[in-house]
Amino acid sequence: MASMAMAFAGLTSGYVVSRSSLRAVGGWMEFPLPSLFYISTVVIVLGSVFLIVANAAAKKDNNSRVVLGVGLALLSGIVFLILQIKGWGQLVDNGIFFAGSDSNSAGSWVYAISGVHILHLLGGVIALMVTFFKALKGRYTSTDKLGLELSSIYWHFLDVLWVYLFLFLLFIR
Repeated sequence: MASMAMAFAGLTSGYVVSRSSLRAVGGWMEFPLPSLFYISTVVIVLGSVFLIVANAAAKKDNNSRVVLGVGLALLSGIVFLILQIKGWGQLVDNGIFFAGSDSNSAGSWVYAISGVHILHLLGGVIALMVTFFKALKGRYTSTDKLGLELSSIYWHFLDVLWVYLFLFLLFIR
């Protein structure tokens, strides 16, 4: 997670440097973030809430709530991925492209930052799938919940990271 934080620190630093140098010569494009990015932010935060519920349920040996919480978190991860990709579609519909003659550095940075986050989120979705199938088998109890806790920590990290990235992209225009 530390290396991921450093990677995103580098990406956001690159964005700031690019923005500063291109704004000076009038080459930085201003555009609103896709509306689906707002919705996906709520969805990923809900995923963390569901994992908090699942962890609390594991402490009480309530496996059905563990399964429900992890299952809803997994679903929120999948929905987040879909919303992000559809958000890219909104960018394209608004003439914001990642590369090519019609692209602008501002748009390319939004694609790059959100795309790298999506790649890491795929790892989180895979971890939640494994956690979900183990929860279905009753694996997580008050005395054995390490896998649930570890996947939750990773998911919470991805959640906080996305909220940071979203706010960064929203306010550092």
